[in-house]
Parts: sequence; structure tokens; C-alpha cells
Amino acid sequence: MTLTSAQRKTLTWTALAIAAAVLLWLLAPVLTPFLIGASLAYALGPAVERLVARRWPRPAAVVVVEVGAIVAVLALALLIVPILSKELPQLKQQVPLLADKLDATLSPWLAQFGIHVTLDSASIKAMVLKVLDGNVEDWLRRALSSARIGGSYVLAIVGNAVLIPLVLFYLLMDWPKLLARVRELVPPRLREQTDSFLVECDVVLGQYLRGQMLVMLVLAMYYAVALRLFGFDLAVPVGVFTGLAVFIPYLGFGLGLVLALLAAVLQFANWYGLVAVAVVYGFGQLFESFYLTPRLVGERIGLSPLTVIFALLAFGQLFGFVGVLVALPLSAVLLVAARRLKHLYVNSALYLG
Repeated sequence: MTLTSAQRKTLTWTALAIAAAVLLWLLAPVLTPFLIGASLAYALGPAVERLVARRWPRPAAVVVVEVGAIVAVLALALLIVPILSKELPQLKQQVPLLADKLDATLSPWLAQFGIHVTLDSASIKAMVLKVLDGNVEDWLRRALSSARIGGSYVLAIVGNAVLIPLVLFYLLMDWPKLLARVRELVPPRLREQTDSFLVECDVVLGQYLRGQMLVMLVLAMYYAVALRLFGFDLAVPVGVFTGLAVFIPYLGFGLGLVLALLAAVLQFANWYGLVAVAVVYGFGQLFESFYLTPRLVGERIGLSPLTVIFALLAFGQLFGFVGVLVALPLSAVLLVAARRLKHLYVNSALYLG
């Protein structure tokens, strides 16, 4: 059977797409820092170009923008320091008392069902003091032991921590040249259509990033104010950390929830703190999932609230945590592609008859 020219082109592009997908799958562990660096370069590129337009030397502009991004990430991580510095000493005092209260409440209740359990407060206190009063040598010994057990993971984390900023620097330095080289690979007859598609994708993704920043700022204010109204001493660091960390779906919210629960247990040592956290974080999650993200992110990129919820669930089911992380940006790109396909369809002979 003889193939037509159009069929040969279709098979060629299909084969190239399959080969690229297989190559990406095989090299996924190696490509991870490069893909993360490319994503960061895309997000930080406009800031570099604005500084260059103001006659900044490009190396200086890249260094300033990248250092600013690293400082912002470290500042978010350092929000945990005042929380832990206040909570860890309290653990030594509160855990044995909480064990006594739990034993006094839980043991009689379980005894009604024939289950006899008694918590050994003295052993719990000794264990807590052993963990929290360990000297630097003990902590260092445990860290080194962990590194030996899971050395590959430690090396991967350290390697990525060094490699990602390095990749980001070189990408930001050569970003305009890289884009020009990629454009040269597009067949000349398709460049106009490709440029139009990429410009529309760029606009949509920019709207997504701005919407996500608004969600983070609103949630940081909400959690800080709500926890303060309930009387939490660590309301500001816990609330701000939770709000800013929601950029990482589930993981950021989960870590903020754990810190809030720990603060509630140590400060109030009763059901009030736990109920307060449940109310604040329960409403916050509903507020973010069903109003903030659909309205501030979904509507900005042209996705309805129902589509946003479906995209998060669908990508999470298909690709796990990474799928949830990239669900909305990919949905924005797919939306642009869907608009183009719809335009082609309604103007095709198939539709017009």
C-alpha cells in the first residue's frame, strides 16, 4: 500500500513524538533538576528581562533575581524555626502531662468494653527527655546514620539543591537565545501559527501564576488572623507558613496543619485547641478549594470552577502528587489547544457539511 505525502508526515511526527516520550521516561531521574530549572526560568525570566531593559548587565540581573528567589524560599522555610524553637521546649513539659490526661480519660472509657490499657507516664517522659535533650553529637550521629541508610536519597536531595540553582543561572543567561533556537526548529510554514499558540499559552500561564500568588496571600492572611482570633501564640508564623505553602498541593497544607495541631496541644492542652484548628483549617480548605482557586485561578485562565476541581482530581489520579502540582498549568495549555481545535473544527468541511 502506497502512503500519501500527508500520511507519511503524520507517521513521521507520530514516531518522533513517541520517541521523545520514551526518552523522557527513561531519563526522568536525570531530567528532573533540568525541568525544574526550566520551569523556574520561565517564571523568573520576565523579571530578568525587565532589569535588562533598564540597562542592567544580564549577569547582574540574573544573579539578583535568582538570589531573590532563593531568599524567598529560605524565608518560607525559616518560618518553621520560631515555631519549633518555642514548641520543642514545651514538649518536655507537656507530653507527660498530656499522657496522664489521656490515660485518665481513655482508660475508663476502654474499660467499659473490656479493654484495659494504662499509659506509663514515667517511660514516656524519659523517652521525650532522651530525644529532646540529646547533645549535638547525638543529633549528628543520627543524621549520619540516616544518611548511610538512605544515602541515595540524601545525595539526590543535596545534588538537586546544588544543580537546580546552577541550571537556573545558565538558563536565565541564555533564555532569549534558547527560545530563538527552539523557534528555528519549527518548519517556516508553521512558525506563525506556533508563535500565536505560544503567545496565548504564555498569557494564560501568566494569569495562572498571578492568580496563584493571590490565593497564597489571601490564605496567609486568613490563617494568621483566624488562629490569632482563637488565641494562638504562634498564629502569625503558623498561619503565614500554611498560606504560602499551599502552592505545594496537600503537602504544604498538611505540614501547616501538623504545626497548628502541635501548637494547639502544647498551648491549650485540652480539646479547645484541637477544635479551633479543625474549624480554622476545615473552613480554610473548603474556602480555598471551592472558592479561591476556582475564582482567582480558574476564572483567570478561562476554566470554570467545576473544570478546576475535575482537573485536580483527574491529574492527581493519573500522575499522583506531581499530577496535582501541574494540573492547572497543563489545563491552561490544553485549554488553549482546545480553543484552536474547536476553531479548526467549526470551520472544517466536516462541520459545515
